[in-house]
Amino acid sequence: MKKLYFSFFVPLFLYSQNLDELVNLSIENKLINASAQSLEAIKEDYKSVQSGYLPKLDVGAGYSIAEHESSTTPHKGANAYGSVNYLLYDGGKKSDVYESYENTIKSGEKSLEALKNDISLTVINYYYNYLSLLAKKETKIQEINELNAQKDRITRFFDAGSTTEDELQKIISRVENAKVTLQEIELEITTILHNLEYITGNQVSITEGSIIEALAAEKEKNLRFDIQALEYDTKTKQSNANAQKSDYLPKVTLDNTFNYYDRDYSNKSNEPAGLQDHQNIASANMKWNLFAFGETKHKVESKQKEYLSSKLKYEYEKNRANVDLQLALKAYDISKAKIKSSEANIKAAQSAYEIIKSKFENGLIDNVAFLQSLTEKYDAISQHKTALNDLEIKKANIIYHSGEKLQEYIK
Repeated sequence: MKKLYFSFFVPLFLYSQNLDELVNLSIENKLINASAQSLEAIKEDYKSVQSGYLPKLDVGAGYSIAEHESSTTPHKGANAYGSVNYLLYDGGKKSDVYESYENTIKSGEKSLEALKNDISLTVINYYYNYLSLLAKKETKIQEINELNAQKDRITRFFDAGSTTEDELQKIISRVENAKVTLQEIELEITTILHNLEYITGNQVSITEGSIIEALAAEKEKNLRFDIQALEYDTKTKQSNANAQKSDYLPKVTLDNTFNYYDRDYSNKSNEPAGLQDHQNIASANMKWNLFAFGETKHKVESKQKEYLSSKLKYEYEKNRANVDLQLALKAYDISKAKIKSSEANIKAAQSAYEIIKSKFENGLIDNVAFLQSLTEKYDAISQHKTALNDLEIKKANIIYHSGEKLQEYIK
């Protein structure tokens, strides 16, 4: 029973996350939620604007007591009214305003996807850099263990008087330097874990094994989400400019107001003959601003320049994004070449190490060559594992710059 109880309350940090789980956690963080709420606020504002174009019904009432009664002012009076108002024509502004909001919403949606993709790419980089550092740590520990074994062997020779102190000190120095490097690696690992905890809002323990599925070469490339957001933002600016032009045209409204009056005259002689207790007034009204000292002109020009500025920015960022994609593709090819190179380096370093180690242990060469060979061996192993992890990052970069959702390519 105690074991079962413990299983329900085991701390979450004992559970390790793979890359897919880390990305899922990261794109549900508070920053994403805040952006989603901002988008919902725009949608609600759009609904408010749409409702504003529907007929409006107002009702009201009043009660008054006059000090001096007259034929037009009863001693006591009450009235109630109901008014219906409808904007029949606003110069075509309505459709432009609707279009502006719709493009703003689309821009917000693409910006939200861009933010998720940005965070996903950051998490992917942290994940594979963590694995590379982990491999580096493992090889450094192996190097330290081998150095310690050689240090023990040289110490025995030194105690027996068959080797010099400088030979021993070179080994000791290399061991201490390797330990410092190991501590630096551990600090980098800890930093990555803390950064992931900050992004995900959870304690993190990473599980190896996740890979990025390569983007098919024949798949059509899309614009990045942030570039798509800029495109819709540009359309919003264009709609705003068009909406401003509606101020050149007339506005037509329909109104209907019904009033009910209850008048109480203290002196009945003051009460007008044939006085009605209600009145209904229906009207159609047009307002057309013909001259405003260039106010409308300057507003239109301002909005038009905002649109042109946004358009230029969009075109610039679109071209730069295309360059980024080409660079990502080139970097991927280089990364694949690095893997082949690192495989060859491992074979060469391992072969050279075996020969030099044998010569060193038989006293044919000094420990300088041995230590150099030892370092090259473990560096080659570490670089190969780093190259493999770097290839996954390069695949993620291609997917990111191709306008695809990174989360869908994590396996």
